[in-house]
Amino acid sequence: MAGYLCRLCSAESPEACTCPPIPATPPFVPFPKIPRHNRGIVITEKIDGTNAGIYVSSDPMAPLIAASRNRWLLPGQADNFDFGMWVATYSDLLRGLGPGMHWGEWYGRGIGRNYGLQERRFALFNTTRWADGRAVRPACCGVVPTLYAGDFAKWTQEETLRDLRENGSKAVPGFMKPEGIVFYHIAAKMFTKVTLEKDDAPKSLETQDAV
Repeated sequence: MAGYLCRLCSAESPEACTCPPIPATPPFVPFPKIPRHNRGIVITEKIDGTNAGIYVSSDPMAPLIAASRNRWLLPGQADNFDFGMWVATYSDLLRGLGPGMHWGEWYGRGIGRNYGLQERRFALFNTTRWADGRAVRPACCGVVPTLYAGDFAKWTQEETLRDLRENGSKAVPGFMKPEGIVFYHIAAKMFTKVTLEKDDAPKSLETQDAV
């Protein structure tokens, strides 16, 4: 075969090649492009509750499905601090979120830090879509507070943590033991978190459904 040359045995045709057959290969997955670090970020308050989600089908007759961080909260199965019951109660309003999966934090009475609340609240994570002044969100939903939005800078982490430490929670004003902050790196499409206390503690020490 013109132009053929085996790199191992120097055979000039496939028929003359004495090498073992090429083994089956798995599907090739290329190494992803690395996004630039010094790009836009959004820093939000990390609320100490339990991770929760709501799935809204494109079928208007299909029921909404509640979720915790790692499982669906189906009728007849264990709930997660009554989040599934809350979704069922407010399903007509929550359908206004639109089709798709909507993640947030379920917090308040009896969950995490409690925040001195007698009720429980749901705060959506997607500030790009649901922050005040953007899309109109259901009246029963809040959104995690945005503490900073702009280009990455080394001072942003310590400054936002200092503000929380000295001035308290933005989600529940007056509550002076906020948990920390969440970074969203826009180019990388990745979340990271920093807590005011025990930031070095391994994930295994946190509760199963907490974020």
